[in-house]
Amino acid sequence: MPVSVIVLAAGQGKRMYSDVPKVLQPLAGRPLLAHVLDTARALGPAAIYVVYGHGGEQVREAFADADLRWCLQAEQLGTGHAAAQALPAVPDDHVVLVLCGDVPLVGVATLNRLDAALREGVGLAFLTAQVEDPSGYGRVLRDPEGRVVRIVEEAEAAGGERDVREINTGLLAAGAADLRRWLAGVGNHNTQREYYLTDVVAAAVAEGRTVAGIPVEEAAEVLGVNDKAQLAAAERAIQRRIARALLEQGATIADPDRIDVRGTLEVGRDVFIDVGAVFEGRVRLGDGARIGAYSVIVDATIGAGSLVHPHTVVQGLETGARCEIGPFARIRPGTSFADRVKIGNFVEVKNSRADQGTKVNHLTYIGDTTLGSAVNVGAGTITCNYDGAAKHRTVIGDRAFIGSGVMLVAPVCVGEDATIGAGSTITKDAPPGELTLARSQQVTVQGWKRPRKKDPHAEKEAESEKNGRRD
Repeated sequence: MPVSVIVLAAGQGKRMYSDVPKVLQPLAGRPLLAHVLDTARALGPAAIYVVYGHGGEQVREAFADADLRWCLQAEQLGTGHAAAQALPAVPDDHVVLVLCGDVPLVGVATLNRLDAALREGVGLAFLTAQVEDPSGYGRVLRDPEGRVVRIVEEAEAAGGERDVREINTGLLAAGAADLRRWLAGVGNHNTQREYYLTDVVAAAVAEGRTVAGIPVEEAAEVLGVNDKAQLAAAERAIQRRIARALLEQGATIADPDRIDVRGTLEVGRDVFIDVGAVFEGRVRLGDGARIGAYSVIVDATIGAGSLVHPHTVVQGLETGARCEIGPFARIRPGTSFADRVKIGNFVEVKNSRADQGTKVNHLTYIGDTTLGSAVNVGAGTITCNYDGAAKHRTVIGDRAFIGSGVMLVAPVCVGEDATIGAGSTITKDAPPGELTLARSQQVTVQGWKRPRKKDPHAEKEAESEKNGRRD
């Protein structure tokens, strides 16, 4: 049977204490809802309906390009009321799979178990989990034979019902016609005055239909996110999952609990990732690449055998093989390196290209620059690329040697094999193969005294001595 997915994403998320709607809170660098939608799409459904409400325009704008069918829940009257907003558009012969926008870690294989149960003749199937602390969740109540009787929400649970540790995850599947009929009979006669989707379980049992409560293998897979503590727990869970996948691909990770991937990370053979490394956007690490501790790599390709030293920030970079960057370097977008380029400590490079074997070892800013091969740039050099209104380019030829403390005022070209003397300010093109200097004449000013701070104690003594003479 065709499957239609309904994603409940209308919750306000008061416990987040945030202006951002709950389903847009970030998890591994993407909104919670994005993870749920990825899983839904992987099932190949006929349609995906998203029930939205609080912060609805923000939610819709965040997924404006997605092929989704949006259903507004103008009033938040409970999960049953939310599902009812989408059901009229679902054909009777479809299976309805209800997902929650704040349960982001559930996998395709687990959801397929719900569909399989329906194909085996079950009237309604839902996922459950055994947890140590069931606080905040509906409890699954079974008869002595283990058959599901109903789900009781925590606010309605009484006596021993609160001690039950099998919880409802909020994820269920049923035939569209059945679910529509059961929901029509659900009332709001409870302490919250809400229409609970979970009440359809009791309705199905009352009709004599088989209800399957299917336990998940790992409770973390159905972890609901209702506050920042649960969001942090979900973050660690998904990062462990990502780390496990990287390890299976052959990467060496110094500590799988101290890595953050907020996007996609592709790894070659024999990659090493030290503690605290953060990867954002699309990142690829070539064979034998090594990423130092507490580095941040964003939208970058790091070539084979390259080394990123600790505490380095890289964004929008593409390198060749055997490059070395950092420590404490910053590489900004629009930059590319050929093989064996070395960028040292406290060097910033932006929108520049460096060819094979070029070295910029320390305390330097390179912006809007084309560096040839085997160039050496000395410490403290700056390409002065901005005139206050526009950016200009610097071009440095192959094998040029730039001395320490040089200011290259763009637009300017330094020829091949040229040498620029230390301390020079270069405002005109420097010819190839020559030494170019631009320094003021050194002068010694005889008798000049360095300004000195006033000594308050000496002033006080002088004032006292002066007053004593007056007496």
